[in-house]
Amino acid sequence: MKYICSLITVSDIKRSRDFYENLLNQKVKYDFGENITFHGDFAIHLQSHFKELIDNKEIKHGGNNFELYFEYDNVEQIVKLLKDNNVSFVHEIREQPWRQKVVRFYDPDENIIEIGESIEYLAFRLKNEGLSIEQIARTTNMPIAFVNESIEKYNR
Repeated sequence: MKYICSLITVSDIKRSRDFYENLLNQKVKYDFGENITFHGDFAIHLQSHFKELIDNKEIKHGGNNFELYFEYDNVEQIVKLLKDNNVSFVHEIREQPWRQKVVRFYDPDENIIEIGESIEYLAFRLKNEGLSIEQIARTTNMPIAFVNESIEKYNR
């Protein structure tokens, strides 16, 4: 068995495609009309069509029990873009216990989207904030070799 992608249902395929493609800068991999797959391997499926495929069982949105996760190192820039586009937030920027900056918000169908800085960038940021390699490794639960490689990646 091979995992292929996550799929979320959406009430308006055009509106959702616009949200993911133009606001979150995702690139369409396949467009099958009622189903659109993006590079990164997640898909949106028109709810009315998908409902037929599951014998007209109820589809609920806004359950806060699932999220799509993306990484972008300038989380502050994303928050400004989201605010400029009147996106509804679950919460604005916060640091997770391992110090990673993240923001969570809703797509047009109340699916949770999380954007966090990459763990590699986190190591680099913490080093620039004055933490030692050992402190970064302890804080992030990452191996020292990974921390060193991550910092080196951003120092190039």
